[in-house]
Amino acid sequence: MKILVTDGLSKEGLELFAKYPEIEVDVRKKTDREELKSIINNYQAVIIRSATKMDSEIIDILDDDFKLIGRAGIGVDNVDVSAASKKGIIVMNTPSANAITTAEHTIALLFSLVRNIPQAFASMNAKKWERSSFQGKELYGKTFGVIGLGNIGRLVAERALGIGMKVIAHDPFISKDTNLNMPVDLVDMEEVFKDADIITVHTPLTSGTKNLISKGSINLMKDGVIIINCARGGIVNEEDIAEALDSGKVGGFAIDVYEEEPPDFKSPIFDKEKNIVFTPHLGASTQEAQTKVGIAMAEQVVEYVNNEVVINAVNMPSMNLEVLSKIHPFLELSERLGNFMGQICKSGVEHITVEYSGLITESNVAPLTISVLKGYLSPIMSAPVTFVNAPLIAEERGIKLTETKLSTSSDFSSLIRVIVKTDNTEFSISGSTFGKKESRFTRFNNYSLDIIPEGNILMIENDDKPGVIGLLGNALGKKKININRLYLSNQLDDNTGFALAFISVDSPVDEETLEFIANMDEVKSIEQVIFK
Repeated sequence: MKILVTDGLSKEGLELFAKYPEIEVDVRKKTDREELKSIINNYQAVIIRSATKMDSEIIDILDDDFKLIGRAGIGVDNVDVSAASKKGIIVMNTPSANAITTAEHTIALLFSLVRNIPQAFASMNAKKWERSSFQGKELYGKTFGVIGLGNIGRLVAERALGIGMKVIAHDPFISKDTNLNMPVDLVDMEEVFKDADIITVHTPLTSGTKNLISKGSINLMKDGVIIINCARGGIVNEEDIAEALDSGKVGGFAIDVYEEEPPDFKSPIFDKEKNIVFTPHLGASTQEAQTKVGIAMAEQVVEYVNNEVVINAVNMPSMNLEVLSKIHPFLELSERLGNFMGQICKSGVEHITVEYSGLITESNVAPLTISVLKGYLSPIMSAPVTFVNAPLIAEERGIKLTETKLSTSSDFSSLIRVIVKTDNTEFSISGSTFGKKESRFTRFNNYSLDIIPEGNILMIENDDKPGVIGLLGNALGKKKININRLYLSNQLDDNTGFALAFISVDSPVDEETLEFIANMDEVKSIEQVIFK
């Protein structure tokens, strides 16, 4: 296999590749977009870092024999995973290599902020002695709030405990009864905002976490609160933070990630000189992390080339390709069933059951079960969830996973049903494949469905009476939101007076519009589900 490396790779990773003559590696320190377009089809695989974007425009021109995109790092924001999947291209990452480095950078920013280290350095570098201007704050005994207890969030919490801080945390997908094996109090989000002296976020950027830290949440916080963002740009509203720094409501802000990267430096935060620390997305930039990333990526590619074993793929399970070919039509379905549940279940999940019936029970369904779990966890994790780490993440969160094959038949040749039990309720979603491999949702709780799970979908429970659908369409039309599909369903055996509408729209619906619809007298509830 001939592989293009676009942004360099560690010496140790390249040395590993050199041991295998069947693998030819072309290493470039930097590859601009136009050059990439002109040369990419000379290779069967590419290894990239954050500087190279493998978007749909690039992926669409790839030849049929192109096999693999390797992301040397955690984030796959610069890869159109959906486009790659449609072309049968495997997308791999190295999910664990950067976690410690990012956690350490969070703590480094915290120390820099509370002790005014960048400002003191600049003063000394200007040949000034301004000792009294840089009085800092002690961290011992402070309340440290962590939002998002994924791998990085936990590592940050461990380090905060080592400093002697009291740690509280919120993760909506971890039950409060879960044993975290460290003295961290699981609390509601609002408690973190109200009680923490320092708040750090470690969540993915989703429709639910965008502007998570903004004017409304900042107003709940203590005066002088310190905020750190090493997760994703956009989780913290930069304009609101700048205003809060001016008023003194926020006593300090440290940031490593930005809404646009590289930034255009027009954001008001870049006008601040005091009580702020900037770094240019250095969370994963250590020598040790880059060595680990290079070795991990090389090992994974070698396994794929020589043994047809897929490791740390973000768009398919780790397994032999022969097994994969048999269950491939159900992989997208199973992941989307889980992804749907991950976006509508709002409280701590205790148990996920995956039931199989029909012809699919004759196959090894274990990868499909993990695919459901991956889909469920992906909307709530700051780092990408893979088929390798999904079971470990579920175990850390106290989520029990059960797989069941039913001998009873259904109306479909093969059916997958996902049941999610939370601490106060239970949801279920069923689906099958139509034609060669088109995924369809066939039932949600007690509602019969026929839904194509793609794009942006509004799920609205509303009064079952004439005129309601027209009101919903009118509300969306006034906001210039185009409807491309409409699915309606009544409950199968319970006349509650409510119906369920699934409205597929061209683009995500903003919070203001969602709130407007939710407040309509005819609407009982509304949820937005985004399939990426």
